[in-house]
Amino acid sequence: MMPAKFQLLAVLAFGLTMLFIENQIQKLEESRAKLERTIARHEVAEVEQRHSEDAGWDLSPLADKDDMVIIYNRVPKTASTSFTNIAYDLCGKNRFHVLHINTTKNNPVMSLQDQVRFVRNVSSWREMKPGFYHGHVAYLDFSKYGAKGRPMYINVVRDPIERLVSYYYFLRFGDDYRPGLRRRKQGDKKTFDECVSSGGSDCAPEKLWLQIPFFCGHHSECWNAGSRWALEQAKANLVNEYLLVGVTDELEDFIMMLEAALPRFFRGATQLYRTGKKSHLRKTTEKKPPTKETIAKLQQSDIWKIENEFYEFALEQFQFVRAHAVREKDGELYVLAQSFFYEKIYPKVN
Repeated sequence: MMPAKFQLLAVLAFGLTMLFIENQIQKLEESRAKLERTIARHEVAEVEQRHSEDAGWDLSPLADKDDMVIIYNRVPKTASTSFTNIAYDLCGKNRFHVLHINTTKNNPVMSLQDQVRFVRNVSSWREMKPGFYHGHVAYLDFSKYGAKGRPMYINVVRDPIERLVSYYYFLRFGDDYRPGLRRRKQGDKKTFDECVSSGGSDCAPEKLWLQIPFFCGHHSECWNAGSRWALEQAKANLVNEYLLVGVTDELEDFIMMLEAALPRFFRGATQLYRTGKKSHLRKTTEKKPPTKETIAKLQQSDIWKIENEFYEFALEQFQFVRAHAVREKDGELYVLAQSFFYEKIYPKVN
């Protein structure tokens, strides 16, 4: 019999040997996977090259990306100016165009003839491609107008009561983006709490009805405050027609995912948002948080319940997308690398 000391050493040696072997096997598996991905990329490139030569296809990445159009039909007081300023800061460096959709009196609903003009402009204005269009306009389905290409929609939403409070004070005191500009309700010193308590029109539950119609679109029912049909249409559009919808409270994550998905437009956006002096400075001035009593009174409204249901739906969808796009390490978020590749590509290239 071996002494206990030697038995222990033998067990430890065996354990270390097994760990070493497992580590080497893992390294071999990783090397094999990298080799397979390299071979697959090479085969895909050869197949594309052969097809492009045979059929005369233009497979240049720039030819495809430079035809891209993004529409950001921004909801008021959701950090939309802060985000749009990032696009303006990046457009020269990343070589794309930014265009503001300025509607008369900020009316989000276009006339039928303007809808047709807008779709035609966006679809055929080649000099403005790639293009980033932004403005306070309701969603438009380009396929309805016979357009060949369809833009990619993005947007940001905010807690309905927080958005309304911000808008209420913005109309009275403005913000630090253009502090000298006279606002429509300038001089009205009534607080949001006092407005709700007295039943004022600027803080009525109907004023909460904005995010749903912006996503619902140009149907008459979209603008019927409290419509459940509008809610379901807005949900369907958010899921099916928007590339990504972020939330104001998690704007940096929204920007990070856009940069990963659309680097042609947003390369450098995350760093700019974190360090830039101009892009995210806009804040409504003189804003006072509402009391619990004021919030509770608004939450009794059916309109709030439906708008909040839409916000919670958008938040859940955003968090789902984020969970599959980024990971957290040492308190920092980072974007996941590509996790798929192609293999078993036939017919083989000679």
